[in-house]
Amino acid sequence: MNAGATLLGNACAMSAAVHRGDLSCADLVEACLARIAATDPRVNAFTDVLAARARARAADLDARGTGLQALPLAGVPFAVKNLFDVQGLPTLAGSKIEREAAPAMRDALLVRRMEAVGAVLVGTLNMDEYAYGFTTENSHAGPTRNPHDLTRVSGGSSGGSAAAVAAGQVPLTLGSDTNGSIRVPSSLCGTFGLKPTFGRLPRDGTYPFVSSLDHLGPFGRSATDLALAYDAMQGHSAGDAGCVPRRAEPVLTTLAQGVDGLRIAMLGGYFQRNATPAARGALQQVADALQTGATIELPMAEAGRAAAFIISNAEGGALHLPDLRRRAQDFEPLSRDRFIAGALLPAAWVDRAQRVRRSYATAAAGLFKQFDVLLAPATPCEATPIGTEWFELDGQRLPLRPSLGLLTQPISCIGLPVCTVPVWRQGATLPIGVQVIAAPWREDLVLRVAAALEARGIVRAPVAALT
Repeated sequence: MNAGATLLGNACAMSAAVHRGDLSCADLVEACLARIAATDPRVNAFTDVLAARARARAADLDARGTGLQALPLAGVPFAVKNLFDVQGLPTLAGSKIEREAAPAMRDALLVRRMEAVGAVLVGTLNMDEYAYGFTTENSHAGPTRNPHDLTRVSGGSSGGSAAAVAAGQVPLTLGSDTNGSIRVPSSLCGTFGLKPTFGRLPRDGTYPFVSSLDHLGPFGRSATDLALAYDAMQGHSAGDAGCVPRRAEPVLTTLAQGVDGLRIAMLGGYFQRNATPAARGALQQVADALQTGATIELPMAEAGRAAAFIISNAEGGALHLPDLRRRAQDFEPLSRDRFIAGALLPAAWVDRAQRVRRSYATAAAGLFKQFDVLLAPATPCEATPIGTEWFELDGQRLPLRPSLGLLTQPISCIGLPVCTVPVWRQGATLPIGVQVIAAPWREDLVLRVAAALEARGIVRAPVAALT
């Protein structure tokens, strides 16, 4: 069996090939390293490639023989956004300043959980500085390019994580999502991405941005791959004060249940006013496939986005205030100015934002008494050219970078689980994503819908041709 061709499939197929004995873990790792070497000079997704570590890990796995059968991700290569601790490396968080930090003493908890089920870490991935951005145009490491059109952005802040999957460099990656940083790059790069419920996955060993909003989650090329990774990473940790002490609820075995009986509606109002025809068309394509014509408004969505902005600015500014005082020149100018503004916000504004957030969560909860799953565009538009500052939306000229989160921030603010599914409209050369949203702790529902759409050929995550 050709390991290189297998690498361009999904994680489930790779582990199955290892379990059958058609390929070794070393075969997969070598194919992965070769693919990165061939493609990353153009894509710029990786900031560190851990070839020696990956080869040693693969050799250790192969030495287990039949013991690999018990590992659901046996030999599957994966990579992580560079805000995850990786033993022996400084945790960069996309910055210049953290390059001087001491190397991490151990891997982040989710990295260890992935490796416990057989996955092989091969590297760390580019991101917006300190996770504050939506395009991964990082001035320290260079921009990560969209594999489907190398002149365009990959989205952010987990742009490297989405691009590495879209480019066929690895089948699975991990990223973070505070205001949309899994869902925006998933939409622009055409991958599946899962933002679990806030508090579901522990954040031990990751560099924070906004502790009251930060989520961690996987990117993949199929709903099944997301479920494999998500199930591996579940479980409470006392090391993360935001992690809810809730038992693991595996989802892999529920994917085949389909969508029969689910009450599904599109989000209208705010979510369709702030979307281009391409984004609305993708939403309608998904809704038609699910045979739903219902449309409902999410109360207070615009206020929720405003609250998320204020909370992000304030918590982020407070976190970085010591370095802003000592080393402001070493920040990227855009993130520096936003952090400074956040540090100066009046406490009364932050208190008001938190109160709005609570009211908004209560209002949103009411929708799930009527519907099980809600659908919304993931980004207002498709990927834009690198360097774009402004774009047109319904006759208005808007700043591009913050506006890429127009449709994700209202959902992050209240911590709902979301799977972004990649849609390719007829004749389109670029993908655009749709958010599949459920009530807290119902990751099983969003992944069931994603799997059903994938089985019907409505959504897909092909490896980019890199032309």
